[in-house]
Amino acid sequence: MRPIPPASARAAREEVIVGDTPTAMLDTATLLIFITASLLLIVAPGPDIVFLVSQGVARGPRAGFVTAMGLAAGNLVHTFAAALGISVMFRTSAMAFDALKFAGAAYLLYLAWKTVHPGGGPAEFGRPADARGESLFWRAVLMNVLNPKVALFFLAFLPQFASPAAAPVWLQMVFFGVLFTILVVIVFGVFGVFAGKASQWLGRATSGRAGRALKWLVSGTFVALALRLAAVER
Repeated sequence: MRPIPPASARAAREEVIVGDTPTAMLDTATLLIFITASLLLIVAPGPDIVFLVSQGVARGPRAGFVTAMGLAAGNLVHTFAAALGISVMFRTSAMAFDALKFAGAAYLLYLAWKTVHPGGGPAEFGRPADARGESLFWRAVLMNVLNPKVALFFLAFLPQFASPAAAPVWLQMVFFGVLFTILVVIVFGVFGVFAGKASQWLGRATSGRAGRALKWLVSGTFVALALRLAAVER
């Protein structure tokens, strides 16, 4: 007859068995802390929100929502880059960091030029967005991906909620990154649609000098974001 192991041994063995299951990374307390921290970070004023609101105000509710989806997709790129270790290069290599940030700054300056360039650009007040919204979506993706600070944020933020005893760390980083992206879709989607609703009023209220002034305001916002990005350090 097999001896019955002590209660302490059984408890330890059960703890190991439970800890090795993938569901261990779904600890309720950890999820609540992650969701709370993520929401606070998402709603904090930053370049993404400025870009989102400017596109929504300039192009309408649908454009605001499409821009939100593009920014969210950019977060997925950073999530997988962090999980696979690609983003580490931006923390260890000054050249890689500078190359990405200056590419992002140049792209923002290009958007600033397009905004005020005759013949149309990112800001055509009172006009609906492109029917497919592809250009707006990829514009937002690039805006997010070409920011090395976002890459470093995901590299530093996601591992804090991963437990090596629960599952592979890279898999947990992907899980939390996808969850963060879902929250971005919800929050940014709301922001974009509400900003777009404001554009309908602006389309009726602005004309002539007022409309041109708003275009320059959006263009100036892109320039400010470009200068801010170019000045960031690791």
